[in-house]
Amino acid sequence: MGLPTVAMGLLGTAMSPVTAAAMLVVPSFVTNVWQLIAGPAKTRLVRRLWPMMLCILLGTTLGSALLVRADPVWSSVALGVALIAYAGYALFSPSLSVPPRMEPWLSPIIGIMTGAITGATGVFVIPAVPYLQSLRLDRDELVQALGLSFTVSTIALAVGLVLHSAFHVGQMSLSALAIVPALVGMWLGQKIRNRISPGGFRLCFLVFLVVLGLDLALRPLLT
Repeated sequence: MGLPTVAMGLLGTAMSPVTAAAMLVVPSFVTNVWQLIAGPAKTRLVRRLWPMMLCILLGTTLGSALLVRADPVWSSVALGVALIAYAGYALFSPSLSVPPRMEPWLSPIIGIMTGAITGATGVFVIPAVPYLQSLRLDRDELVQALGLSFTVSTIALAVGLVLHSAFHVGQMSLSALAIVPALVGMWLGQKIRNRISPGGFRLCFLVFLVVLGLDLALRPLLT
């Protein structure tokens, strides 16, 4: 969950969110596919979650018009609010559980909402992550489900940016350059995670997202 979320926030402090989203297409795709294929539940999860994935694809592709056309200042504000909302939910959320009978109609709604927010901000996590956590998947299935959701979101965002002439072939090489530092960052993060408690790692990560989100959301008021 860290790469697209943190990278969008950090890059958003130096460039418009649409430029940051285009830069992250290739490394996000590579790391999320890696997360998706590293387990045995791929086929089962696709069969279970395809309505949500289809709606993420549609919502993101259509919603990307907001990211392309909106004033970069307010796109950054929206990105900051999304980061704060996700971190706040993760810090204080109750333990939720979605009954199986609700999945057929709730999954498409979550997919559309996630797609719209992804298209508008470039952040994939709201409300997909809380929803997938509420399905009570085991740890490995949850990791793969997140990889599936983020892979679909990345593809849909790339398609949306291409359709709105915001992602060009020339940007592919710049985006590809980010693969190596992304993989190094994943390796480094695993090393750090093994040296501190899971709770401490999670708390530091989420507090960092709140601070980053506040910086993005309040910047127009401070300049």
